[in-house]
Amino acid sequence: MKHYLDLVAQVIQQGTRQANRTGVDTISLPGAMLKFDLTQGFPAITTRKLAFKAAVGEMVGFLRGANSAADFRALGCKVWDQNANENSQWLNNPFRQGTDDLGEIYGVQWRKWPAYKRIAVSNSAAIDACLAQGYRRIAEDEEGGEAFVVLYKAIDQVRQCLDTIVNDPGSRRILFHGWNCAQLDEMALPPCHLLYQFHPNAQTRELSLTLYIRSNDLGLGTPFNITEGAAMLSLFGRLTGYTPRWLAYFVGDAHVYVNHLDMLNEQMRREPLPAPKLVISDRIPDYATTGVYAPEWLEQVEPSDFWLEGYEHHPPLTAPMAV
Repeated sequence: MKHYLDLVAQVIQQGTRQANRTGVDTISLPGAMLKFDLTQGFPAITTRKLAFKAAVGEMVGFLRGANSAADFRALGCKVWDQNANENSQWLNNPFRQGTDDLGEIYGVQWRKWPAYKRIAVSNSAAIDACLAQGYRRIAEDEEGGEAFVVLYKAIDQVRQCLDTIVNDPGSRRILFHGWNCAQLDEMALPPCHLLYQFHPNAQTRELSLTLYIRSNDLGLGTPFNITEGAAMLSLFGRLTGYTPRWLAYFVGDAHVYVNHLDMLNEQMRREPLPAPKLVISDRIPDYATTGVYAPEWLEQVEPSDFWLEGYEHHPPLTAPMAV
């Protein structure tokens, strides 16, 4: 993880101090990239203790489509408590449904993207095609003298990606994202890690992942999100029979909060330790061994199904999360 510390140093040295919605200034630099070869170990931060179980718990919550801070807490992840119950903008949002509600965040979009079709009544072939795809008619109206119908279905983007890796590994369209423009005002926090693209190599039987993050807090968010991306890539590899290989990590706005500088400066004085190994429980079927495709495990995994072997780290360090 030395190149993570190199990126932190670059942002501090070359970035500019900026105000933002949280009230805590950042030092920001646009455009950053990190890349990890998972065959060389799991990219866990070692210059302080990683909150591994919390990160994996959040990933499991996203895969289940969770939208309540209570659901994440039950999975060992408390990072959503403040966004659900202390963010003044969200507390005053008419879409908020009470204590712990987070709205239509990450996992909702991943697993139940709300898809609508508006089709002229006269276009019966298009309507029939949509009905055959699982859409259902939910409304009819008229505009400009032309009658139309509205059809709806929820799209499971994650399952579509997993299916495509198995059935059409040559596709360059294996991706899911959470940036639903129509529902940003219904979210406690718009997605930061918003685009995941998978790259299967049918020849080498390796699977890689490109992860794009629009805005990343290098102190707290980056180690967390790297962990989630690498764990998800490893899970997808297990369920599709591929060896997890490259995690390419792109950041739009890479920033350091000024009240994280003490923590990060201390980390940069520490020498990174060897990367640990990620172990996934044998109860999750390995497609490469069984030949049985079991996508239902996307929802059945538990945080306890993942652990790090040989994880050595420096003493813990803490810093406040900006909300």
